[in-house]
Amino acid sequence: MNRQALVTIDMSDINTPRQLHAALAAALDFPSFYGMNWDAFHDAITGLVDMPQQLELRGWPAFAARLPGEAAILQRILARMALAAPDGATHVHYM
Repeated sequence: MNRQALVTIDMSDINTPRQLHAALAAALDFPSFYGMNWDAFHDAITGLVDMPQQLELRGWPAFAARLPGEAAILQRILARMALAAPDGATHVHYM
């Protein structure tokens, strides 16, 4: 496994679910066939890519206020990933 130590995603300019998925895909190096939806996101982070050791989501409070539903789903999927593989889980920092 070739995990990056840290990946940072700036959430401050994300205003739509499509922008969110595009930012996640670019930062986490998802394959070109990424489906830009939550099922595809789950599949990508649990089997298609090596997730970083740490993931910083900068501008999180304002992003979560703009897109509360998307923020909740993202947090839930990332938390579920951590529960499924606690030894190798990505540590997520909501900043």
